[in-house]
Amino acid sequence: MPAFDRDELDEMVNRWLEANRRCEEAGDWRPLAELYTEDATYGWNVGPSQDFMAVGRDEIRDLALGSEMGGLDGWSYPYQSIVVDERNGEVVGFWKQIADARRPDGSAYEVAGIGGSWFRYGGGFRWSWQRDWFDLGNVTALFVEMMKAGVLSDGMKRRLDRAASGRPIPGYYRRGETPVPIW
Repeated sequence: MPAFDRDELDEMVNRWLEANRRCEEAGDWRPLAELYTEDATYGWNVGPSQDFMAVGRDEIRDLALGSEMGGLDGWSYPYQSIVVDERNGEVVGFWKQIADARRPDGSAYEVAGIGGSWFRYGGGFRWSWQRDWFDLGNVTALFVEMMKAGVLSDGMKRRLDRAASGRPIPGYYRRGETPVPIW
């Protein structure tokens, strides 16, 4: 694997963070797709028996950043720390997941635990792949808490209904059957 210029990787991270800020403000994550190579992949684990994988910029735009981020408009994902490895062209970012809804005491609904993204740089200020991790148990607990409080967005309700329908959801695969490996 080739080494990459540290300044170029730092600039990529800055571009990524700025694009994230714009998408958070707009409530639309799909423009981030332009920061991936045409053949990039983006995936994550969804528990002991399921993974998600988007293959190619179009699936990343439509599935990972479109339908999967649907209902999360208004949420923010502030990065807490970023580690850059210019030798391998990899970046790891640790982020929080914070809803725009507030508890009665004024505190934000926030997913407990650590979330993050692992990126491989593809050159030309684009990622060639991304893998995310988050604590599904904590995500589920927060959604249940928000549901009980009546503060889930309509988009999130639709997303949960889709997941509970039993119908196949594009991008979801049985564990180990993704078109490209998670690892």
